[in-house]
Amino acid sequence: MKKIEAVIKPFKLDEVKDALNAIGIQGVTVTEVKGFGRQKGHVELYRGAEYDISFIPKVKIEAVVAEGMVEKAVSTIQKKAKTGKIGDGKIFVYSLEQVIRIRTGETGDFAI
Repeated sequence: MKKIEAVIKPFKLDEVKDALNAIGIQGVTVTEVKGFGRQKGHVELYRGAEYDISFIPKVKIEAVVAEGMVEKAVSTIQKKAKTGKIGDGKIFVYSLEQVIRIRTGETGDFAI
């Protein structure tokens, strides 16, 4: 089992979510996050004053998938979240030792 975390632009969330549902990923967790990478934020004008925006708003999507679905899920996220501009985000893939469904006690792939 693997955990996939993707940090993407907020307006791409619905497109990515729908695409993951279409390939059979049934559960995801979404969190609104802020951060910066190479772009180091940006400057915005508001009522004639400049404001330095250091942390850019993003969305983090987390999904746990079986080994056989990792490549398909990653390529789907990459394809749907891409705009071709700086700040498109990152995808991280982690190995999981164990997953347990609290309600039934199921473990492993059955708990996903």
